[in-house]
Amino acid sequence: MSRMTDRPLPGAGVAEAASGPLPTAVGPEPVKSAPSGAGRGTPRPGRGGPAGRRSPLARGGWTPWLYLAPALVVIGGLLVYPVYQLGLISFLEYTQAQVSGGEPTSFQGFGNYAALFRDEQFWQVLLATVVFAGACVVSTLAVGCALAVLLTRVRAVPRLALMLAALGAWATPAVTGSTVWLLLFDPDFGPVNRILGLGDHSWTYGRYSAFALVLLEVVWCSFPFVMVTVYAGIRAVPSEVLEAASLDGASQWRIWRSVLAPMLRPILVVVTIQSVIWDFKVFTQIYVMTNGGGIAGQNLTLNVYAYQKAFASSQYGLGSAIGVVMLLILLAVTLVYLRLLRRQGEEL
Repeated sequence: MSRMTDRPLPGAGVAEAASGPLPTAVGPEPVKSAPSGAGRGTPRPGRGGPAGRRSPLARGGWTPWLYLAPALVVIGGLLVYPVYQLGLISFLEYTQAQVSGGEPTSFQGFGNYAALFRDEQFWQVLLATVVFAGACVVSTLAVGCALAVLLTRVRAVPRLALMLAALGAWATPAVTGSTVWLLLFDPDFGPVNRILGLGDHSWTYGRYSAFALVLLEVVWCSFPFVMVTVYAGIRAVPSEVLEAASLDGASQWRIWRSVLAPMLRPILVVVTIQSVIWDFKVFTQIYVMTNGGGIAGQNLTLNVYAYQKAFASSQYGLGSAIGVVMLLILLAVTLVYLRLLRRQGEEL
């Protein structure tokens, strides 16, 4: 056996003569250092011509703007011009007399804003709007995230039923949903008072009960967006991570707080900021369910307050000033949203 293993294979000498001795070890070739200044003046392959200039296709040039041009034209027509008119009217004395042409329009400067900031009702309405929007955002996120986790724990048929019910609530128009909730909580014919044994209790008479009723309706029509978005994020989390947390003895709340929430932070940032914007601009639910802002304006929010000043009182300049203040607040929230998204993108 030893003689057979020591005998060279046929043709081995010819191969060595043709190709030389075989290398003793296989490994990566040594990296040759480029001479100093070699990459500064030499164009990279596919990024420029012989003179080092990048082609318009590689640079991008105006190509992205050409694709965005139709959308920018539509946005300019539907957003920029109305915002310009809103800001212009906020600096004018613009009432029903000016609208009908009975009196000339006069420039007021910041007079409408000064009158607005001197109004105590404005600050009360602003505080109520901030508190109400914050409560709606927290409740919507809590319900949406809890149901998203529930969707991952139930079987296919209950999951489908819950998804269809949530999407039905999401697709219901705000006016229709508000009317249905008023019928449910009606003091004379509503089933809620009968089930709870409250008799003819009026939910829209008191300030806080009316806000609570509107909050329930807002959460009902807003949680499906949070639920679907967070559920999609949970499904993207590797199952091995959740199984490892369960094997370590972590409870469902601990898994959410220590595992899922940090991994879903970009998604939670998106749904939180969008919920803030949506709930800060609530108009239909307040107007329909409290009959225009409640008794003596106790359930006013900024949107309804601006509507009353502009159309009920014919103070279009003052109503426009309220709209500009709301726009600036929401613009600040949007900038924070974009900044957070940029930070999340850098971390990812």
